[in-house]
Amino acid sequence: MSDRSRIILVTGSSGLIGSEICVTFAQLGYTVHGIDNNQRAVFFGPAGDTRWNQQRLSREIPGFAHHELDMRDRAGVIDLVGRLRPGVIVHTAAQPSHDRAADIPFDDFDTNAVGTLNLLQAARLACPESPFVHMSTNKVYGDRPNTIRLRELETRFDYDDPNHVNGIDEGFSIDQSKHSIFGASKVAADVMVQEYGRYFGMPTCCLRGGCLTGPNHSGVELHGFLSYLVRCNLEEKPYTIFGYKGKQVRDNIHAHDVAMFIKRFVDAPRVAEVYNIGGGRENSCSILEAFAIAERLTGKKQNYSYKDQPRVGDHICYYSDLRKMKRDYPGWAITVSLEETIRQIVEQWHARLGR
Repeated sequence: MSDRSRIILVTGSSGLIGSEICVTFAQLGYTVHGIDNNQRAVFFGPAGDTRWNQQRLSREIPGFAHHELDMRDRAGVIDLVGRLRPGVIVHTAAQPSHDRAADIPFDDFDTNAVGTLNLLQAARLACPESPFVHMSTNKVYGDRPNTIRLRELETRFDYDDPNHVNGIDEGFSIDQSKHSIFGASKVAADVMVQEYGRYFGMPTCCLRGGCLTGPNHSGVELHGFLSYLVRCNLEEKPYTIFGYKGKQVRDNIHAHDVAMFIKRFVDAPRVAEVYNIGGGRENSCSILEAFAIAERLTGKKQNYSYKDQPRVGDHICYYSDLRKMKRDYPGWAITVSLEETIRQIVEQWHARLGR
Protein backbone atom coordinates (compact mmCIF):
# COMPACT_ATOMS: atom_id res chain seq x y z
CA MET A 1 0.00 0.00 0.00
CA SER A 2 1.10 3.55 -0.63
CA ASP A 3 1.29 5.98 2.28
CA ARG A 4 -1.80 7.77 0.97
CA SER A 5 -3.87 4.60 1.16
CA ARG A 6 -3.13 4.48 4.89
CA ILE A 7 -4.73 7.87 5.49
CA ILE A 8 -8.31 7.91 6.78
CA LEU A 9 -10.47 11.03 6.91
CA VAL A 10 -13.33 10.89 9.40
CA THR A 11 -15.98 13.60 9.50
CA GLY A 12 -17.80 14.14 12.78
CA SER A 13 -14.67 12.76 14.44
CA SER A 14 -15.59 14.01 17.92
CA GLY A 15 -18.94 12.21 17.88
CA LEU A 16 -19.70 8.70 19.05
CA ILE A 17 -19.17 6.75 15.82
CA GLY A 18 -16.56 9.11 14.39
CA SER A 19 -14.34 8.87 17.46
CA GLU A 20 -14.65 5.07 17.59
CA ILE A 21 -13.59 4.85 13.94
CA CYS A 22 -10.63 7.13 14.62
CA VAL A 23 -9.41 4.91 17.46
CA THR A 24 -10.04 1.65 15.61
CA PHE A 25 -8.24 2.68 12.43
CA ALA A 26 -5.36 4.23 14.38
CA GLN A 27 -4.85 0.83 16.01
CA LEU A 28 -4.76 -0.66 12.51
CA GLY A 29 -1.88 1.63 11.56
CA TYR A 30 -3.75 4.37 9.71
CA THR A 31 -2.87 8.06 9.91
CA VAL A 32 -6.07 9.65 11.20
CA HIS A 33 -7.48 13.02 10.15
CA GLY A 34 -10.70 14.20 11.75
CA ILE A 35 -13.14 16.93 10.77
CA ASP A 36 -15.33 18.39 13.51
CA ASN A 37 -16.42 21.87 14.57
CA ASN A 38 -18.49 20.93 17.63
CA GLN A 39 -21.82 21.72 15.99
CA ARG A 40 -23.53 19.47 18.52
CA ALA A 41 -22.98 22.23 21.08
CA VAL A 42 -24.72 24.64 18.69
CA PHE A 43 -27.59 22.24 18.00
CA PHE A 44 -28.09 20.99 21.58
CA GLY A 45 -26.36 23.46 23.90
CA PRO A 46 -23.63 22.69 26.46
CA ALA A 47 -24.93 19.15 27.09
CA GLY A 48 -24.08 18.26 23.49
CA ASP A 49 -20.53 19.61 23.62
CA THR A 50 -17.96 17.13 22.24
CA ARG A 51 -14.70 18.99 22.85
CA TRP A 52 -13.88 16.50 25.61
CA ASN A 53 -13.89 13.73 22.99
CA GLN A 54 -11.71 15.74 20.61
CA GLN A 55 -9.21 16.19 23.43
CA ARG A 56 -9.34 12.46 24.20
CA LEU A 57 -8.48 11.61 20.60
CA SER A 58 -5.55 14.04 20.64
CA ARG A 59 -4.24 12.33 23.79
CA GLU A 60 -4.79 8.75 22.71
CA ILE A 61 -3.97 8.75 18.98
CA PRO A 62 -0.36 9.56 17.99
CA GLY A 63 -0.31 12.09 15.17
CA PHE A 64 -4.06 12.65 15.19
CA ALA A 65 -4.84 15.69 12.99
CA HIS A 66 -7.94 17.68 13.90
CA HIS A 67 -9.47 19.96 11.26
CA GLU A 68 -11.91 22.61 12.49
CA LEU A 69 -14.14 22.66 9.43
CA ASP A 70 -17.86 22.96 8.74
CA MET A 71 -19.16 20.45 6.19
CA ARG A 72 -21.19 23.28 4.64
CA ASP A 73 -17.94 25.01 3.64
CA ARG A 74 -17.72 23.58 0.11
CA ALA A 75 -14.43 25.20 -0.82
CA GLY A 76 -12.86 24.19 2.49
CA VAL A 77 -13.98 20.57 2.13
CA ILE A 78 -12.76 20.31 -1.47
CA ASP A 79 -9.44 21.89 -0.53
CA LEU A 80 -8.81 19.58 2.43
CA VAL A 81 -9.71 16.37 0.61
CA GLY A 82 -7.65 17.51 -2.37
CA ARG A 83 -4.60 18.01 -0.19
CA LEU A 84 -4.97 14.76 1.77
CA ARG A 85 -6.28 12.46 -0.97
CA PRO A 86 -7.19 9.96 1.76
CA GLY A 87 -7.33 6.24 1.14
CA VAL A 88 -10.53 5.95 3.19
CA ILE A 89 -13.34 8.44 3.90
CA VAL A 90 -15.93 7.82 6.61
CA HIS A 91 -18.68 10.41 6.83
CA THR A 92 -20.40 10.56 10.23
CA ALA A 93 -20.94 14.33 10.54
CA ALA A 94 -24.60 15.30 10.71
CA GLN A 95 -27.34 17.23 12.41
CA PRO A 96 -28.62 14.09 14.15
CA SER A 97 -31.98 14.96 15.73
CA HIS A 98 -35.29 14.57 13.91
CA ASP A 99 -36.96 16.69 16.62
CA ARG A 100 -34.48 19.57 16.35
CA ALA A 101 -34.58 19.59 12.53
CA ALA A 102 -38.09 21.04 12.41
CA ASP A 103 -36.81 24.23 14.09
CA ILE A 104 -33.68 24.55 11.92
CA PRO A 105 -34.63 23.10 8.51
CA PHE A 106 -32.01 25.02 6.51
CA ASP A 107 -29.20 24.14 8.91
CA ASP A 108 -30.39 20.54 8.92
CA PHE A 109 -30.55 20.16 5.14
CA ASP A 110 -27.37 22.12 4.46
CA THR A 111 -25.47 20.00 6.98
CA ASN A 112 -26.91 16.59 6.16
CA ALA A 113 -27.62 16.74 2.44
CA VAL A 114 -25.44 19.52 1.03
CA GLY A 115 -22.54 18.68 3.36
CA THR A 116 -22.62 15.10 2.09
CA LEU A 117 -22.67 16.29 -1.52
CA ASN A 118 -19.69 18.55 -0.81
CA LEU A 119 -17.71 15.59 0.50
CA LEU A 120 -18.76 13.26 -2.32
CA GLN A 121 -17.68 15.73 -5.00
CA ALA A 122 -14.42 16.37 -3.18
CA ALA A 123 -13.77 12.62 -3.10
CA ARG A 124 -14.70 12.25 -6.77
CA LEU A 125 -12.21 14.96 -7.73
CA ALA A 126 -9.34 13.83 -5.49
CA CYS A 127 -9.65 10.10 -4.70
CA PRO A 128 -12.58 8.41 -6.48
CA GLU A 129 -11.07 4.97 -5.87
CA SER A 130 -11.11 5.37 -2.07
CA PRO A 131 -13.87 3.58 -0.09
CA PHE A 132 -16.50 6.13 1.01
CA VAL A 133 -18.67 5.06 3.95
CA HIS A 134 -21.68 7.20 4.86
CA MET A 135 -23.50 6.90 8.17
CA SER A 136 -27.12 7.11 7.10
CA THR A 137 -30.08 6.33 9.36
CA ASN A 138 -33.10 4.06 9.65
CA LYS A 139 -35.17 7.27 9.53
CA VAL A 140 -34.88 7.05 5.74
CA TYR A 141 -37.77 4.58 6.02
CA GLY A 142 -39.89 7.25 7.68
CA ASP A 143 -42.79 5.97 9.74
CA ARG A 144 -43.54 3.21 7.22
CA PRO A 145 -42.32 0.51 9.66
CA ASN A 146 -45.38 1.44 11.74
CA THR A 147 -47.59 -0.13 9.05
CA ILE A 148 -46.25 -3.60 9.91
CA ARG A 149 -48.68 -5.65 12.01
CA LEU A 150 -47.58 -5.63 15.65
CA ARG A 151 -48.40 -7.49 18.81
CA GLU A 152 -48.29 -5.84 22.22
CA LEU A 153 -46.42 -7.70 24.95
CA GLU A 154 -45.99 -6.84 28.63
CA THR A 155 -42.94 -4.61 28.17
CA ARG A 156 -42.65 -4.08 24.40
CA PHE A 157 -44.22 -4.11 20.98
CA ASP A 158 -42.95 -6.67 18.48
CA TYR A 159 -43.58 -7.59 14.87
CA ASP A 160 -46.49 -9.94 14.23
CA ASP A 161 -45.69 -10.56 10.58
CA PRO A 162 -43.65 -13.55 9.36
CA ASN A 163 -42.07 -11.36 6.66
CA HIS A 164 -40.35 -9.34 9.36
CA VAL A 165 -39.42 -11.94 11.93
CA ASN A 166 -35.76 -10.92 11.40
CA GLY A 167 -36.50 -7.18 11.31
CA ILE A 168 -36.37 -4.56 8.56
CA ASP A 169 -34.31 -5.41 5.50
CA GLU A 170 -32.77 -3.13 2.88
CA GLY A 171 -35.60 -3.65 0.41
CA PHE A 172 -38.11 -1.95 2.67
CA SER A 173 -39.75 1.04 0.95
CA ILE A 174 -38.76 4.59 1.77
CA ASP A 175 -41.83 6.01 -0.03
CA GLN A 176 -45.30 7.10 1.10
CA SER A 177 -44.28 7.82 4.68
CA LYS A 178 -43.59 10.68 7.06
CA HIS A 179 -39.85 11.00 7.57
CA SER A 180 -39.47 14.14 9.69
CA ILE A 181 -37.40 16.96 8.22
CA PHE A 182 -34.28 15.22 9.49
CA GLY A 183 -35.27 11.95 7.82
CA ALA A 184 -35.86 13.74 4.52
CA SER A 185 -32.43 15.40 4.57
CA LYS A 186 -30.83 12.05 5.33
CA VAL A 187 -32.77 10.42 2.46
CA ALA A 188 -31.28 13.03 0.12
CA ALA A 189 -27.78 12.29 1.39
CA ASP A 190 -28.31 8.53 1.28
CA VAL A 191 -29.55 8.54 -2.33
CA MET A 192 -26.73 10.86 -3.42
CA VAL A 193 -24.11 8.54 -1.90
CA GLN A 194 -25.64 5.64 -3.82
CA GLU A 195 -25.76 7.71 -7.01
CA TYR A 196 -22.09 8.70 -6.84
CA GLY A 197 -21.36 5.00 -6.53
CA ARG A 198 -23.52 3.94 -9.46
CA TYR A 199 -22.96 6.93 -11.75
CA PHE A 200 -19.22 7.37 -11.19
CA GLY A 201 -18.32 3.82 -10.15
CA MET A 202 -17.10 4.88 -6.72
CA PRO A 203 -16.93 2.35 -3.85
CA THR A 204 -19.63 3.90 -1.65
CA CYS A 205 -21.68 2.46 1.17
CA CYS A 206 -24.71 3.73 3.14
CA LEU A 207 -25.11 2.35 6.64
CA ARG A 208 -28.70 2.87 7.80
CA GLY A 209 -28.18 2.86 11.53
CA GLY A 210 -30.59 2.00 14.28
CA CYS A 211 -29.56 3.18 17.75
CA LEU A 212 -25.80 3.56 17.51
CA THR A 213 -24.50 3.78 21.04
CA GLY A 214 -21.61 3.32 23.43
CA PRO A 215 -19.76 4.95 26.33
CA ASN A 216 -18.39 7.90 24.35
CA HIS A 217 -21.82 9.28 23.44
CA SER A 218 -22.76 12.81 24.56
CA GLY A 219 -26.41 11.87 24.89
CA VAL A 220 -29.08 14.58 25.10
CA GLU A 221 -32.87 14.34 25.18
CA LEU A 222 -33.24 14.84 21.44
CA HIS A 223 -30.48 12.40 20.47
CA GLY A 224 -28.69 9.53 22.16
CA PHE A 225 -31.36 7.28 23.67
CA LEU A 226 -29.35 5.00 25.99
CA SER A 227 -26.68 7.53 26.94
CA TYR A 228 -29.26 10.14 27.93
CA LEU A 229 -31.40 7.56 29.75
CA VAL A 230 -28.43 6.41 31.85
CA ARG A 231 -27.43 9.97 32.66
CA CYS A 232 -30.96 10.75 33.84
CA ASN A 233 -30.86 7.64 36.00
CA LEU A 234 -27.56 8.55 37.65
CA GLU A 235 -28.53 12.18 38.21
CA GLU A 236 -32.04 11.16 39.31
CA LYS A 237 -33.57 13.51 36.75
CA PRO A 238 -36.91 12.75 35.06
CA TYR A 239 -36.75 11.00 31.70
CA THR A 240 -39.71 11.76 29.44
CA ILE A 241 -41.36 8.93 27.52
CA PHE A 242 -43.12 10.16 24.39
CA GLY A 243 -46.06 7.88 23.60
CA TYR A 244 -46.49 4.15 22.92
CA LYS A 245 -46.53 3.39 26.68
CA GLY A 246 -42.74 3.22 26.75
CA LYS A 247 -42.97 -0.03 24.81
CA GLN A 248 -41.40 1.34 21.62
CA VAL A 249 -38.47 -0.85 20.55
CA ARG A 250 -35.03 0.04 19.20
CA ASP A 251 -32.08 -2.14 18.27
CA ASN A 252 -28.84 -0.97 19.82
CA ILE A 253 -25.37 -1.51 18.41
CA HIS A 254 -22.12 -0.63 20.15
CA ALA A 255 -19.90 1.81 18.26
CA HIS A 256 -17.09 -0.77 18.25
CA ASP A 257 -19.18 -3.20 16.20
CA VAL A 258 -20.03 -0.40 13.74
CA ALA A 259 -16.33 0.43 13.34
CA MET A 260 -15.45 -3.22 12.78
CA PHE A 261 -18.04 -3.53 10.01
CA ILE A 262 -16.59 -0.43 8.35
CA LYS A 263 -13.17 -2.07 8.48
CA ARG A 264 -14.63 -5.12 6.72
CA PHE A 265 -16.11 -2.91 4.00
CA VAL A 266 -12.86 -0.97 3.53
CA ASP A 267 -10.94 -4.24 3.15
CA ALA A 268 -13.40 -5.52 0.51
CA PRO A 269 -15.38 -2.53 -0.83
CA ARG A 270 -18.43 -2.73 -3.05
CA VAL A 271 -20.09 -0.10 -5.23
CA ALA A 272 -23.23 1.74 -4.09
CA GLU A 273 -24.09 -0.66 -1.29
CA VAL A 274 -26.74 -0.18 1.40
CA TYR A 275 -26.89 -1.98 4.73
CA ASN A 276 -29.22 -1.72 7.72
CA ILE A 277 -26.82 -1.67 10.65
CA GLY A 278 -28.08 -2.13 14.16
CA GLY A 279 -28.12 -4.61 17.00
CA GLY A 280 -30.80 -6.77 15.43
CA ARG A 281 -33.51 -8.41 17.48
CA GLU A 282 -30.98 -9.83 19.95
CA ASN A 283 -29.80 -6.36 21.04
CA SER A 284 -33.21 -4.68 20.91
CA CYS A 285 -35.06 -3.24 23.87
CA SER A 286 -38.00 -1.03 24.71
CA ILE A 287 -37.67 2.04 26.90
CA LEU A 288 -39.22 0.12 29.79
CA GLU A 289 -36.73 -2.72 29.30
CA ALA A 290 -33.83 -0.24 29.17
CA PHE A 291 -35.05 1.25 32.46
CA ALA A 292 -34.92 -2.19 34.06
CA ILE A 293 -31.35 -2.86 32.89
CA ALA A 294 -30.13 0.57 33.99
CA GLU A 295 -31.79 0.19 37.39
CA ARG A 296 -30.13 -3.18 37.89
CA LEU A 297 -26.69 -1.79 37.00
CA THR A 298 -26.89 1.46 38.98
CA GLY A 299 -29.08 0.48 41.90
CA LYS A 300 -31.16 3.61 41.27
CA LYS A 301 -34.83 3.74 40.37
CA GLN A 302 -35.53 5.46 37.05
CA ASN A 303 -37.39 8.73 37.47
CA TYR A 304 -39.65 9.33 34.47
CA SER A 305 -42.75 11.08 33.21
CA TYR A 306 -45.06 10.18 30.35
CA LYS A 307 -46.50 12.23 27.50
CA ASP A 308 -49.17 10.51 25.44
CA GLN A 309 -47.91 12.08 22.21
CA PRO A 310 -45.31 10.25 20.11
CA ARG A 311 -42.54 12.13 18.37
CA VAL A 312 -43.20 12.95 14.72
CA GLY A 313 -42.17 10.05 12.49
CA ASP A 314 -41.15 7.91 15.46
CA HIS A 315 -41.01 4.13 15.10
CA ILE A 316 -43.17 1.94 17.33
CA CYS A 317 -40.87 -1.01 16.71
CA TYR A 318 -37.67 -1.13 14.72
CA TYR A 319 -34.84 -3.60 14.59
CA SER A 320 -32.50 -4.32 11.70
CA ASP A 321 -32.40 -7.46 9.62
CA LEU A 322 -28.66 -8.19 9.63
CA ARG A 323 -28.69 -11.11 7.19
CA LYS A 324 -27.40 -9.15 4.17
CA MET A 325 -24.47 -7.73 6.17
CA LYS A 326 -23.53 -11.17 7.46
CA ARG A 327 -23.91 -12.72 4.00
CA ASP A 328 -21.68 -10.15 2.27
CA TYR A 329 -19.18 -9.96 5.16
CA PRO A 330 -19.36 -13.33 6.96
CA GLY A 331 -16.45 -12.44 9.23
CA TRP A 332 -18.50 -9.72 10.93
CA ALA A 333 -20.88 -10.22 13.85
CA ILE A 334 -22.30 -8.38 16.86
CA THR A 335 -19.75 -8.81 19.67
CA VAL A 336 -20.99 -6.45 22.42
CA SER A 337 -24.24 -7.37 24.14
CA LEU A 338 -26.93 -4.88 25.11
CA GLU A 339 -26.26 -5.32 28.84
CA GLU A 340 -22.50 -4.89 28.39
CA THR A 341 -23.09 -1.76 26.31
CA ILE A 342 -25.26 -0.21 29.02
CA ARG A 343 -22.72 -1.22 31.68
CA GLN A 344 -20.00 0.64 29.79
CA ILE A 345 -22.25 3.69 29.44
CA VAL A 346 -22.89 3.65 33.20
CA GLU A 347 -19.15 3.49 33.93
CA GLN A 348 -18.36 6.35 31.55
CA TRP A 349 -21.04 8.61 33.00
CA HIS A 350 -19.77 7.83 36.52
CA ALA A 351 -16.33 9.03 35.39
CA ARG A 352 -17.60 12.11 33.54
CA LEU A 353 -19.91 13.16 36.37
CA GLY A 354 -17.18 12.59 38.96
CA ARG A 355 -19.10 9.92 40.87
